[in-house]
Amino acid sequence: MDIFEKIKAERPIVHSITNKVTMNDCANIILALKASAIMAMDASEVAEVTSVSKALCINIGTPDINSAEAMVNAGKKANELGIPVLLDPVGAGISQLRKDILKKLMNEVKISVIRGNYSEIKAVVEGTKATIDADLKDKINENNIEECVAFAKKASLITGAVVAITGETDIITDGQTAYCVHNGHEMMKYVTGAGCMTSAATSAFMAVSDDMLKAALYGVCSMGICGEIAMERMKPGCGNATYRNYIIDAAFNLTNEQFERMAKYETR
Repeated sequence: MDIFEKIKAERPIVHSITNKVTMNDCANIILALKASAIMAMDASEVAEVTSVSKALCINIGTPDINSAEAMVNAGKKANELGIPVLLDPVGAGISQLRKDILKKLMNEVKISVIRGNYSEIKAVVEGTKATIDADLKDKINENNIEECVAFAKKASLITGAVVAITGETDIITDGQTAYCVHNGHEMMKYVTGAGCMTSAATSAFMAVSDDMLKAALYGVCSMGICGEIAMERMKPGCGNATYRNYIIDAAFNLTNEQFERMAKYETR
């Protein structure tokens, strides 16, 4: 059974403590992949909800004191039960609150996958300040790809997690093997939360896999493929709202056959 059919057959619950701006889209992308979505946010119930889930997605995009406590509580429960945890460090280091949350999460929770842009991953491992979008100097291109792969591998070894750096080219690594993914479309940068949706989608694959590197590859590649399929449907007069809906539609209809045919990645 391929991984898409496995998600459909098992309907795993993915618990997301996520960005309030993109919560609805994250839920919809999880549902589109045929998993089940729940977004418990209060510190008093997150451990209980996590205990019935198959993956936990933590996103610090709109943090507050209660959600910070909730993330740690849920993460500890996930670790206790062997449930994989994805961390999306949105805007890492941009404020003291985010720095404090990241420090506590990295110290007290075993993270399975960290997904963010290059600037965010740098902030996690080096303590630098990240903007919501990657700084221009942190853009991955053919001229610096080897340097970026080396950094991603180092980040994975430092954190003990699979690291997925997403951008025009995506890098996914467990510190040994690295995949460079070339799927996606530049229109995706006009969809608020495309990165958050990628994290949510990746969590759905994590929920049915014992291989976190493979799950991250499927999550990142699948979102890129859906971005390409969505762009093919765009007509004159359509904009980013239509494009977002088409991405979700593409995820709903995505098959393993499509994935195998359209996925563009190389090993470095």
